[in-house]
Amino acid sequence: MQDFGEAFSLALGLVVSPSGDLAEIVALSLRVSLSATLIACLIGLPLGALLAIARFRGRGAALVLLNALMGLPPVVVGLIVYLQLSRAGPLGFLGLLYTPTAMIIAQTILITPIVAALSRQILEDMNAEYAEHFRSLCLTRLQRVQALLWDARTALATVALAGFGRAVAEVGAVMIVGGNIDHLTRVMTTAIALETSKGELALAMALGIILMALALGVNALVQGLRISAERQEAHA
Repeated sequence: MQDFGEAFSLALGLVVSPSGDLAEIVALSLRVSLSATLIACLIGLPLGALLAIARFRGRGAALVLLNALMGLPPVVVGLIVYLQLSRAGPLGFLGLLYTPTAMIIAQTILITPIVAALSRQILEDMNAEYAEHFRSLCLTRLQRVQALLWDARTALATVALAGFGRAVAEVGAVMIVGGNIDHLTRVMTTAIALETSKGELALAMALGIILMALALGVNALVQGLRISAERQEAHA
């Protein structure tokens, strides 16, 4: 176990002059989480828009299910993906288990309900505001979805950032399906857990500092987008 002061000093040194291992771990974390966020937005934003404007039997149950999926336990998602991708599973022939692709799949499953539910609320409120205008233009459902997604782009960007923040902080699911393999599937959260258990605090603290900086950066971007949107509404 390292002395805390010494470990913190070494951690700051690693952040200022990152080693190859540190840079590799951070780069993989960003690649996995950004990929999962992009896929989740491609699925979740149209789904949220559809649920915002569509009225169909069972819509209430669909919304309850979607909101429930926002609280999916990460280890359960990891287990489900593991069972599907393992050699005995239906997708085992793809050989994706313990790869970054498996981690992207797990993170996508985790954050897609978050993106869909948050965007649905935003777009439903906007749809109610624009309903009369849409009727006067005789827009199709697809055209309404496109118009809502475009007009709410600033607010939806905050949803995407929220999804990314959730993805990059994930540890349970990616540990199960990625295996925390050095130079292959080791990301910031799993590396922090491993290094802390080994008593190697310098690298763990360096990764923690970077992870906190990312979280603060995401929150700052969200706040900036909200302020920008409020100013645009005030000038409109």
